[in-house]
Amino acid sequence: MRDADAPVIAEYRSDPQIALYQDWMMPYTLEMARARLAEQAHRSGVTEGHWIQLAIERDGEVVGDLACHLHSGGRIAEIGYTLRAEFHGNGYATEAAGALIDHLLATTDVHRIEASLDPENVASMRVLEAVGMQFESLSLQSYAMRGGYVDDMRYAMSRNDRTAWSARPRHAPTEVSFAPITADDSHLWATLRTHRSQERFVAPMAKSFRNALFPEVVDGAPVRPWMRGVLADGERAGFVMLADVTPHHPEAYLWRLLIDRMHQRRHIGIAVIDLVRSHLHAQGHRSLLTSWIDGPGSPRRFYEMLGFQPTGNVLDGEVEARLTW
Repeated sequence: MRDADAPVIAEYRSDPQIALYQDWMMPYTLEMARARLAEQAHRSGVTEGHWIQLAIERDGEVVGDLACHLHSGGRIAEIGYTLRAEFHGNGYATEAAGALIDHLLATTDVHRIEASLDPENVASMRVLEAVGMQFESLSLQSYAMRGGYVDDMRYAMSRNDRTAWSARPRHAPTEVSFAPITADDSHLWATLRTHRSQERFVAPMAKSFRNALFPEVVDGAPVRPWMRGVLADGERAGFVMLADVTPHHPEAYLWRLLIDRMHQRRHIGIAVIDLVRSHLHAQGHRSLLTSWIDGPGSPRRFYEMLGFQPTGNVLDGEVEARLTW
């Protein structure tokens, strides 16, 4: 970015919505933007030991910027991104961050990419997860910001991680099936994981196994867990668990549905619900309950698309919904 970009940078960095999780001082003036860009005016690209702002353009218009610097002998890169509010939600930050990562890996000796963010910044988490980065740590009250300290969340990926992410299957599988989980292979199913931002809505495998081993008591009796691993073309891709129908619990409840981060957006979840419905139908049941938490990234749209209808009940902050057939 050059001096001509200073006015637009000053405008979007002064937006309280954009600055909420950023560490620059407010208000962000035109003079501050020009001083920032003057520091990098002599650089032609990413260089070790210095931050550089790279413009994100849409049809020639600056819609935001990427920030990047190298350290540790040029082997580690840290990235950041800022997008004008009116351009949020279009995937531009994800596309730009992914392009920068691929450029760094193709043209430098970088072997690790890192990013730092506020743990409340779910939108930023989802950008990092969409390019294949993974949550690594959360340090409390460790980041100096505007005269105080805030929590700092770290995401990262290696060169090999990016290669594996780019090579992951993207197409819908030919076959989705259930597999029993046994003592011999439970440790393999336990490695399934969602993205960190999804853990607000989907319990990790360790908690699901714990719930299955020590099921909660509902309406005076313990629920009966029914769980299966999910195979996509023979590969472990997910996990499903029901609170099964019992004399005390006349309606099945979809207790867990987890699709591994490497297999999401392949329509596997849709196939799992269809298999669950077929399983229940064969036993003479004609409905299935579930529940969800609302918020950014909530599975509400997924379940409503499949025909689940809210019952009007809210249980422990979760919206209850029913699918009938």
